[in-house]
Amino acid sequence: MKFLFILLFLSNLTSSALAEETRFAHPSIMHTKERLSYVQTKISNKEEPWQSAWEEFKNSRYLTSNWKPRPYAIVRRGPYNRPDIGSSEFSEDGNAAYTHSLNWALTQDETSAHKASEILDAWSSTLQKISDHDARLLVGMSGLAYITAAELLTHTWDGWPVEQQAHFAKMLREIWYPIIEDFYPTANGNWDASMMQTMAAIGVFLDDQAIFNRAITYFQKGKGNGAVANYFKESGQCQESGRDQAHTQMGLEFLVNTCEIAWLQGIDLYGAHNNRLLAGFEYTAKYNLGNEVPYQPYRSYQDRYYYKQISKKARGKLRPTYEKPLHHYAFRKNLSAPFTEEVVRKKRPESGHRQTLPWSTLMFGEPLPQE
Repeated sequence: MKFLFILLFLSNLTSSALAEETRFAHPSIMHTKERLSYVQTKISNKEEPWQSAWEEFKNSRYLTSNWKPRPYAIVRRGPYNRPDIGSSEFSEDGNAAYTHSLNWALTQDETSAHKASEILDAWSSTLQKISDHDARLLVGMSGLAYITAAELLTHTWDGWPVEQQAHFAKMLREIWYPIIEDFYPTANGNWDASMMQTMAAIGVFLDDQAIFNRAITYFQKGKGNGAVANYFKESGQCQESGRDQAHTQMGLEFLVNTCEIAWLQGIDLYGAHNNRLLAGFEYTAKYNLGNEVPYQPYRSYQDRYYYKQISKKARGKLRPTYEKPLHHYAFRKNLSAPFTEEVVRKKRPESGHRQTLPWSTLMFGEPLPQE
């Protein structure tokens, strides 16, 4: 009897400890209630940069009340989105769901809450499989928008039925997660980076510590090209700097999103390897603003790619990627980020791109110092 009592005690203790581990903060996938309230106040006061970003947000095609979700049972995305069978619809509907959920959270307009849930429900009740060469990339790139929308609805609105939430969670666990679980170490680093952001978000939404930890650990110590120590040299040169500037900036965006998700759970990935992510943004911003930067020939993981010189392809085509790192490094940490700041001055308001989470100026912007 005494032995049985000890076993029961240890079992209860273990269960309690596990429960402690899985107490994630909510809502916290990209946005907290405190930040939402802060932005609401800035919009109400018509302050910049929020007012300009808000005007763009309100005129977005994603925010139309007649948006109709277009779910596919079988989605296929081949290399460079060829073939595209439901892939573009998947990405577009994700951005629409996120936009409507954010509008609900900022305005309490229940029409938008219902529209966001309609989109989420349409996909979770229809989708059976995502396949073809770029399946991992698609889930990584576009999954974050869906999960951020679901997080906002679950924790700020009481109108999304619990059974529909369960259907969405089942889709994440049984369809999406197995696709990205093992990453793609030899691919260019933006692949792993995209999967980390969505995996971390899945972990938070499901209150699944193991899934969340898998993403965080890979960011810190992963073997593939997307892990922070592999994607960047100390100079800030990126693994894809020799490939082209578009994919380099995509990789940076996905990595900063992972850092933000972790930050809101009390984990500082931004500071990893002496703020290596900041060095990457500064290096890339500097080069794409027309300045010269040092470059070393770069062999990727397992020698799959060897980029001998920095690429001029897409140079100067600045993507809406820089507001979040500026928010963290300059405004939270008071660190210098002059080239990142210069890009933000040129690109505001950052409204987004199909492959990146939109509305960064609205949600992460702050007034810039007077020049």
